Amino acid sequence: MLEESLLADLLVDLPNAVRLQRLVSTLRERFNCGAVGLLRLDGDSLRPVAAEGLVHEALGRRFVIAQHPRLAAIMASREPTWFEPDSRLSDPYDGLLDNHVGEPLPVHDCMGMSLYVEGQLWGALTLDALHPGTFDSGTRRDLQRYSLLIEAAVRVTRLEQETRGLRLSRSEGQIPQQLTGEGEIIGQSTAIRDLLTELEVVAVSELPVLLLGETGVGKELFARRLHALSRRSNKPLIQVNCAALPESLAESELFGHVKGAFSGAASDRPGRFDAANGGTLLLDEVGELPLSVQAKLLRVLQNGEIQRLGADKPLHVDVRIIAATNRHLPDSIRDGHFRADLYHRLSVYPVPIPPLREREQDVLMLAGHFLELNRARLGLRSMRLSPAAERAMLAYAWPGNVRELEHVISRAAVKLLSRGASRTQILTLEPELLDLDSSVEQPAAITPTPVHETAQTGVRALRESVENCQRQSIQQALEAFAGNWASAARALDLDPSNLHKLARRLGLK
Repeated sequence: MLEESLLADLLVDLPNAVRLQRLVSTLRERFNCGAVGLLRLDGDSLRPVAAEGLVHEALGRRFVIAQHPRLAAIMASREPTWFEPDSRLSDPYDGLLDNHVGEPLPVHDCMGMSLYVEGQLWGALTLDALHPGTFDSGTRRDLQRYSLLIEAAVRVTRLEQETRGLRLSRSEGQIPQQLTGEGEIIGQSTAIRDLLTELEVVAVSELPVLLLGETGVGKELFARRLHALSRRSNKPLIQVNCAALPESLAESELFGHVKGAFSGAASDRPGRFDAANGGTLLLDEVGELPLSVQAKLLRVLQNGEIQRLGADKPLHVDVRIIAATNRHLPDSIRDGHFRADLYHRLSVYPVPIPPLREREQDVLMLAGHFLELNRARLGLRSMRLSPAAERAMLAYAWPGNVRELEHVISRAAVKLLSRGASRTQILTLEPELLDLDSSVEQPAAITPTPVHETAQTGVRALRESVENCQRQSIQQALEAFAGNWASAARALDLDPSNLHKLARRLGLK
C-alpha cells in the first residue's frame, strides 16, 4: 500500500534526492499516471526537485506561476485541484511527458495539490496523464488522504537541509537567496555536485580563490555562490571586469584617487576596494590586468593596504579576493605579462570549473531552462527538444559552453517562428534548427583504425590524419609567433587552455 511505502521511507536514512525521487515514483505507480512532478516554491516560480515520467530537460525548467494558470490554480487552493480534459488552460508539461515515441503529445488529464510545511507554502505536487479519465473523484480523495504523508516526506527533507545549513553557519538554516533564482547553478552531474561540495568548504575560509575555466562556463555564478556561502554574505560583492579597464584608469578604478591626482580629478573618489570593504571583490579576467596595477594588487594581498592615486598614506581594507580567468596564467608569466608572485598569491586555492562537455546530461537540464525562458519571452504555448536534438546536444563539444548553449536555444526558437510555426502549438526543435557544427566535436570520440588494418589497405587512419594536421598547424603557429602560446592560440582561434591540452595530447609539450 502507498501508506506503508511512504512510512517506510520516512523511517530510514536516505539522501534527500533519493527520498524525493522515491516519493514521486511511488505516487506515479499508485495513481497509474504518465508523470509526477514535485516542485518547490522559489520566489515567484516553481522549481522541479524530483520528477518521474518527464523528459530530462524538464528538470531544468523554472515555471513562473503567473505565466502558468494551472499552476496558479493549484497553488491558490489547499484542496487537490483537477482540470477537465477539455480545459483551455495550457499545461506546463505539454509535450514534456516521456512517452518514448518522440511525439509532442499534450496532457489530457491533470491534477495537482499545493504542499505546506509547518504552515508555510512549500511548493506543489502535479500528476499528469495522456489519457482522459485517469483521475476521477475517488482519485482526488485519495490524493487528499495521502497529503499529510507527502508533506511529512518533504518536511524531513527540509529538516535535513536546515541541519546542513547550520553546519555551514547560515542564519536560520536557509539557503541564501543568491543561490536560487537568476543566479542558480543548474545541474546534477557528478562534476557539478563535487564542485559545489568543494565550494561549500572553501567558502567559509578567508582564502583567496582562483576560478579557472573556459569562456562561458559561468565563473561569475560560482563566484557569487562562494560569496553567498561565506561569512561575508551580508556584505557587498563587487565585480570588476579587468579586461574592460583602460590601462590609464585601472589604478584609479581599483584603488581610487584623491583630488588633483591627475587632470580631471576634481574630488576624492573611492575605488572598488573601498566599495568591497568587509565583503568580496571579484576580479574577472584577472590575467588582463596591467603589470603596473599587478604590483599594487600584490600589496593588498600581502598586508591588506591600498594607496589611492595621489595619496600619501595607505588605507587598510578588509576584502576577500576571488579572481577568475580563462587564460593559462603560467604561460602569461613566462611571456612576461603576469607576475609570478601575484599568481601564487591569487591561486592559494585554485578551482577548475568543468566545461559543459564534461557535465554529462546537464546540457539537457540547462537546455530546458533556456527553452522555458524563450517560451515565456516569445509567448509560446510550449517548446521542447526532439529526441534527435537531444542526441545532437549530447554529442556536441560546446566550445562556448553554457553561454553558447543559451544562444543556440534562443536562435533556434526565433528561426522556428520565422518559418511560420504557430505560437499556440507544441513546438519542437529539431537538430537542423540548432545549427551545431559537428566539426568541433571531441576528437576523442573517433575510434582509430587498428594499425594492422592500415598496413593492409595503405590508407592512414582518419584520427592519425587529423592529429598530424593539428600538430602541423600548431607548430606553424608557434614558429610564426616565436613560441608565444597565447598569440598562437589567438591565430588558431582556440582558447589558450584548450590549445595547451591539445598540444599535450599530441605530444608537443
